[in-house]
Amino acid sequence: MNKIAFIGGGSMAEAMISGITSRGVIEPPSIFVTNKVDDERLNFLQKTYGVSVTLDKDELLKNADIVVLAVKPKDVFNALTSVKDYLTENMLLISVAAGVSITSIENIIEQKIAIIRSMPNTSATVGLSATAVSMNSLVTEKQLEKACRLFETIGIVTTVEEEQLDAVTGLSGSGPAYIYYLVEAMEQSALETGLQKDIAKKLIVQTLLGAAQMLQTSTKEPQILRKEVTSPGGTTEAGLKVLHSHKVQEAFVSCIKEATRQSKRLGEQLSNEIQAKTALTK
Repeated sequence: MNKIAFIGGGSMAEAMISGITSRGVIEPPSIFVTNKVDDERLNFLQKTYGVSVTLDKDELLKNADIVVLAVKPKDVFNALTSVKDYLTENMLLISVAAGVSITSIENIIEQKIAIIRSMPNTSATVGLSATAVSMNSLVTEKQLEKACRLFETIGIVTTVEEEQLDAVTGLSGSGPAYIYYLVEAMEQSALETGLQKDIAKKLIVQTLLGAAQMLQTSTKEPQILRKEVTSPGGTTEAGLKVLHSHKVQEAFVSCIKEATRQSKRLGEQLSNEIQAKTALTK
C-alpha cells in the first residue's frame, strides 16, 4: 500500500488510523485525511498520528490505493458526490458507513470500482473490534487481503455475504451495548448486596475477560461451559433459575432479532433516500 485516503476523521477513522500506524502497515505521512470543515479535528489527527491532512480533493485522492469512506450514513451522498470525479478504477473503496449498500455507493459514484462494505464495532477504539466485510464482484483477492490487513489492526475480521450484514449489525455491531447493559445490572446488584462500586467493577470486568478467554480458547460449547460452573443446588443454579424465570435468554434473542430488523429497515430507508437524491442529479 502506497497511500490510504480517509474521507471523514471521526472516531472510527481515528481507530483505524491508530491501528494502522501502530502496526506499521503504512507510514503515517502516506495516510491522508479530510473532513467537511473541521480544521481542529484534522490538526489533532495530524499532531497525534503524524498523518497528512488536506481539504483538497485532488491531493487527497491522487495515487491512493485505498479510499476509506468513514462518514455518517446521512453524509454519504454528499461525501461521495464531492469526490467521485477523483476516483479511478484501480482504487479500492472501503465503506464503514452503517446501512449504506454497495449498490447505493455504485449509483452515487457512477463508475465501476472495487467496493468493500464493512461493519466494525466501537471496540475498534481499543483494538478489539469484531468486523465483517462484504464486497462487489470487482474486488480482487489482493484487494481483499489488503482490506483485511487494515481491519486486523483494530481486531478480527470475517467475510460474509452482503445480505448477512444486517444480522452482523444486530449481533456484533450493537453487541457492545448489550454487554454494557448487562454490566449496569451487575453493578447495581453489587451495590445492593453491599459491595463498593470500584471493587464491583474490577470483579465484573475480570469476570467478563475470563469468560471471553474461555470461550475463545476452549473447544467446549457455551452450554457445556455454563453447566460446568453450575453445581446442583449451588449459588449459580439459584441465580440461573431466576434468569430463566424472567426469560432473559429469550429476551436477548428477541433483542438481537429486532436490532437486525431495524438495521434492515434503516438500510432500506437510506437506499431510498440515496436513490432519490441520485435521480435528482441526473
